[in-house]
Order: sequence, then C-alpha cells, then structure tokens
Amino acid sequence: MLVKVTSKRQVTFPKHVLDALGVGPGDQLELMESTEGFILRPRRIDYSRLGTLRDKIPDGHPPFDIRTFRDLREQGNGPSLRR
Repeated sequence: MLVKVTSKRQVTFPKHVLDALGVGPGDQLELMESTEGFILRPRRIDYSRLGTLRDKIPDGHPPFDIRTFRDLREQGNGPSLRR
C-alpha cells in the first residue's frame, strides 16, 4: 500500500488502516525505528502512570455528573472548571 506525502509533510492513511489501529481524530500514533524500518502503532494512555484522586476527594462527596454539569452550563447557572 502506498500513501502520498503532501508538501506540508502530511500523510493521509486509508480509513480501514485507522479503523484496524483503533484510532480516530485527535489520537496519537507512535513511530518506532527498528532494524527493519519504522513501526507505526497507536499511542495508548498508561493508566498506571496517572495519579489517583481517591485520597483527595472527601468522604460523602457526590459523584461528578457530566450531563448535569453541561445542562447547568448551558443555562448559565453552573460552576466553571477553571480556577
């Protein structure tokens, strides 16, 4: 399979290739050099490297509901996530 490199050094992959990799808009692909060339693979989040919030949320605090948050923001009544 051949792909074309544009003047801006961009490459468009066929849909079936990206579907097989399980990636979509905004996802990252990792290029790894090997002795046989380059290997292309999706960049996945390593959840073990992320910190936990479990000990930072007080007991009895209600769970965050994104739908309620968005509804309140659309009405102009909700809190902001910005500080």
